Amino acid sequence: QVQLVESGGGLVQPGGSLSLSCAASGFTFSTYGMRWYRQTPGKEREFVAGISSSGGSTNYADSVKGRFTISRDNTKNTLYLQMNSLKPEDTAVYYCNSRFYWGQGTQVSVSS
Repeated sequence: QVQLVESGGGLVQPGGSLSLSCAASGFTFSTYGMRWYRQTPGKEREFVAGISSSGGSTNYADSVKGRFTISRDNTKNTLYLQMNSLKPEDTAVYYCNSRFYWGQGTQVSVSS
């Protein structure tokens, strides 16, 4: 069955960096676009970044453009999100998504 397992979350100070990973299994990873979303309590899940199946095309939410980088390694069936210059408003649970499949999420907290 399809599994998406996120890792790499944690607590970081404002201005710091974190790198998230999403290990995918149960489907042909290299044939599907992938996305990162995030959610805070009481708010709807919001799109963060997306990447095409080959990795040749990416897009970002305006709020993270220039600070976050999405990438993928199709040989490892893994999706990544490099997050730099983190702000307190980036605090959320981050989810990996493929079509209608979701991971369990990883908590990112940005606080001094």
